[in-house]
Parts: sequence; structure tokens; C-alpha cells
Amino acid sequence: MSLINRRYFIQSVAATVAATVAACNGGTNARVVTLPTLPALTPDQLLAETQRRTFNYFWQTTETARGLAPDLAPDAAPASIAAMGFALTAILIGVEKGWITRAQGAERVMNTLVFLRDAPQGPDAIGCSGYHGFYYHFLDMQSGMRFRDSELSSQDTALLIMGVRCCGQYFDGADAGETALRTLADTLSERVEWPWMQNAGPGICMGWRPETGFLSMDWRGYNEAMIVYLLALGSATHPVGTDAWALWTSSYPQSWGTVQGVEMLTGGPLFWHQFTQCWVDMRGIRDAYMGQKGLDYFENSRRAVLSQRAYAIANPLGWRDYSADIWGLSASDGPGSATQNYRGAVHSFLGYAARGVNLNSANNYDDGTLTPMAAIGSLPFAPDLVMPAASAMYQRYGSAVFGKYGFLDSFNPSFQYDTFQSGHRVGSLGWFDTRYYGINQGPIIAMIENFRSGLLWRLSRVDPVLRRGSQRAGFTGGWLG
Repeated sequence: MSLINRRYFIQSVAATVAATVAACNGGTNARVVTLPTLPALTPDQLLAETQRRTFNYFWQTTETARGLAPDLAPDAAPASIAAMGFALTAILIGVEKGWITRAQGAERVMNTLVFLRDAPQGPDAIGCSGYHGFYYHFLDMQSGMRFRDSELSSQDTALLIMGVRCCGQYFDGADAGETALRTLADTLSERVEWPWMQNAGPGICMGWRPETGFLSMDWRGYNEAMIVYLLALGSATHPVGTDAWALWTSSYPQSWGTVQGVEMLTGGPLFWHQFTQCWVDMRGIRDAYMGQKGLDYFENSRRAVLSQRAYAIANPLGWRDYSADIWGLSASDGPGSATQNYRGAVHSFLGYAARGVNLNSANNYDDGTLTPMAAIGSLPFAPDLVMPAASAMYQRYGSAVFGKYGFLDSFNPSFQYDTFQSGHRVGSLGWFDTRYYGINQGPIIAMIENFRSGLLWRLSRVDPVLRRGSQRAGFTGGWLG
């Protein structure tokens, strides 16, 4: 998920901060001044309850007739095509768990696919949902057309297409309805013109806008866009050349190193490690670079978890509550733009930002804001570390972090609201988000399922596009054998 074009919610973040400040002055938002407890749950019960509530987030907030999934809730927001990809994936899990029937799931999926097929595609700045098979990052929830000046996004289109393809693999019945669903899923996948997004050589561009053309940067590893290249390499109709993977991996040597005593191919925020592996089983398969290092991307992601936990234990900035069981930096909401003096040092805080631990510590962004998704979305990589972290957050912060749809997006125990006041101190129990983001809810439900049953990974192993894309990228071993 690119952080491009998230300007639309800046005013909303500011409004949230203002409302919370008012609550500290005697308002009604008890989230800021209390940490209410919740019923005790075992780790397994907590995972089950988290997954069920996260499914409900997608099932209940997604618009039923067209499958438009909001970027966030409960605040008003445009649809996010990445969230739509995760919403489609959540449907399969809901069917597997018996939370909805197979017929209900297939109907919702088909509604979404029909909308995507029929939504206008073209070069015009208004009145279109996409172009060359790609879709705009954000769509208007009412019209289904491009939202404001959002970009045609290669990364978010890839996440959408993964949800589409996953459904095509899952609904494998011989009846006319599921047969039509599979055909339509293939049609949507096959019409994405990946070479068109190669504006300046083999690299795949981050996006395009009708007003200004292609964005200035290509996707180059290591980050969340591995799935872009696997889909583009594996396309049955519009594949890119294998030189695209060579370019993608060309910057790997600069990203290899040791963070908090852990050697790995580094990537700061944990969503970089999670997004592709929500669907693609990276266990036991290796491309040329990782083969030389003697590990696969799954093990590399486990090491990323170890380094983040070690960073929280070291806690170089002295943030409140960081520990062996309270950790997790990734892209998430935040308390809003502010500068505060914390424990004798001046710190800057942000709203939505990609927080993480990098090879060069000067590039770290850590303002004390943690997201439960960073840990829970890493469950298969290191369950022995993630399950205690989920339990610790649930037990310590109660309904301040766990609500109707499971874990809320983020929290910052160190943020001091009294800096916004004049004349008196009003207390400082920290900031706790009131919102859920679809792109953070998605890895939670997907990775819990992969940990428990491997469902999404099984589907990827029989997907001809992902098999072909992985082989053309040079992956060998494991399920590709």
C-alpha cells in the first residue's frame, strides 16, 4: 500500500485530535481517560474472537450491491480498492467458518466482480473508475468513480486482484453461478495491462494520474510491492519481462544488513513483509538472491518480527509501555501532527504514517504509536511472540484498543494531551484510536486464517498466475517443485 494520496483524511485526523482534547476537558470520550477491562480470554479464544469481529468489519461496512469497501470506519471515507481486495478475501474465510453461507459469499463476490467489470475505464479525469485494467486508489462510495485526485495505483490494484483471484480459486463449483464467477475473476485479472505501467524501463511504476501522467517512482524492492511483480510476471495476457524482477531485486544488497542483532533483508514497517504473504505461501521457495543467503522470504519475515520486538525491548526513545509483549510498528493512524517535550526531549508526532525500524536508524520513524496489526498480521511468522503480544494488548488496554470490530487501528500511551491545553494540566493517559482501517484489518483476518488452516496459501499454490509468476521470477523449491 502506497502512502500516496492520503491527504483526504488529514482534516479528519485534526478533528479527532480536537475532539479528544475536548474530552480531556470534561467531554464524553471516556476512551482517553479510562482503560476499561474486558472479559478474560485465552490466547486461542482471543484469536478466534478477533478474527470473527474482523470479518464482521468487512461484511458489515462493505457496500453490498457493488462491494465498495471503505478505507476506514466508522468515519465517512471513500472506498479503497485495496480494502476491497481484503474484503473479498474475508468472504472466503467467513464461508469456511460458517459465519455466512457459501451462497451468501458467492453473491457478494459476484456483485463486486460485476461492478469492477462494468465500472467505466478510460483516460478522463472524472467519470472513470480505472484505466488499462488498473483502478484508482480511492473510489467515491456513492458513484463508484475516481475519488478526488487519487492515482491509478499499481500496488492497490494488485491487492484488489489478489482478492479477485483468491475468490476465483475458492469458488470451484460446477454450477453455473460459480462457473461464471471464476470466468469473471479471470477476465478482470487478464485485462490488467501491466506493461503499460512500465513507463521508463522494466520497473513497474507506482501509479498514474490523468492530469500529470505517470508518477516519478517505480516499485523497487524490498517492500510491499512484491505481489505487483508476481502478478505482472504471471499474467496470461499482459505479462512483463523477467528483467522486471531483476530490477526489483537490484536494490536488495543495500537493504541487507543487521537490525537489533538480526541479519536479514530489511524493511521498516511490518506491512512490507505481510501484504504479499497474506496470499502467497513463501515457505520453502527461494529466488536467486534469497537462495544465496540461505533463507526464504517467510524466514526473513520472521527475522523482521524478531528485530522489531528487540527494538521495543531496547526502547531507545523511552516510550511508555514498550516491552517484550507490547510492540509493533507499521503503517497506521496516529495522534496527529504535534510537537511535544517527552522525558526531556522534543518529539514530533504524526497522523497516518509508515512507522518502522530501518537498517539505518536515522531513517526510523517511531513516535510511540503502535498498531496491533503489526503483531497480529505477523502471526504465522512468529506465533510464540505474537500471541503473547495480542493477549498483552487486550489485557492491558481493554476496550480502549479492542472494540466492535476487533483491534482498533493504533494507540500511543506516550502522547500527552495536556500540551494542547492552556492554563492547567488535564492528565495524559495517552491516545487511543477510534477507527479501523481496511488495509490493516485485512492482514489480521488473513494471517490468523493462514496460521490456523493455511487456506489462502493453499489457494495460491494452485493459482496458475501465481505459479507462473513465481517461476518466471526464478523461484524454485517447496510447492513449486
